Amino acid sequence: CRCSAWFDTSFTGPPMRKIVVTGNFSRTSDGRVLEDVFVDKLRASGVEGIAGHTIRLDDPALSDEAFKAAVVDTGAQGLLLVTLLGVDTRTQVSTTMVHGGMGWGRGTWGGATRTMIPVQEVRQYEIATVETKLFDVPSRRLVWAATTTTFNPRSVAREAPAFASLVVGQLADRDIIARK
Repeated sequence: CRCSAWFDTSFTGPPMRKIVVTGNFSRTSDGRVLEDVFVDKLRASGVEGIAGHTIRLDDPALSDEAFKAAVVDTGAQGLLLVTLLGVDTRTQVSTTMVHGGMGWGRGTWGGATRTMIPVQEVRQYEIATVETKLFDVPSRRLVWAATTTTFNPRSVAREAPAFASLVVGQLADRDIIARK
């Protein structure tokens, strides 16, 4: 997992102790899995986490005003938005010249020549790109943002624990969230 992060250096805290997490994925079940994993990782670090689906933030009929009110009503200091930007399949083609054995002819080794044969190798892999943003709820100001890429992701359930640990660790290292 590679991560490129930005944070607001003017954010002076206090460190957040309660955060609502919402995952924006094409499949609702993936978003819920991610939210639950983040809540577990936040709680393990001493921060109260609230999964967005527990307060109906994943309801597609929810208006912007109802979304904002639901977040504010939790009493959370932070809103963590996690969005899957996409999964790209990439193809890499490389050609290597390999020895093809001995051949007869006019070579420098007593009439034998070595032939070279081009061999192509084709590899396909996937890159998942996720954008994560943490907002200060009272001011609605962006406090921290990151874009991460994961090589050959298998599933949200498998990738989410390491991803959540990375994000929670970065937030704790910058004193944006409280520590145990």
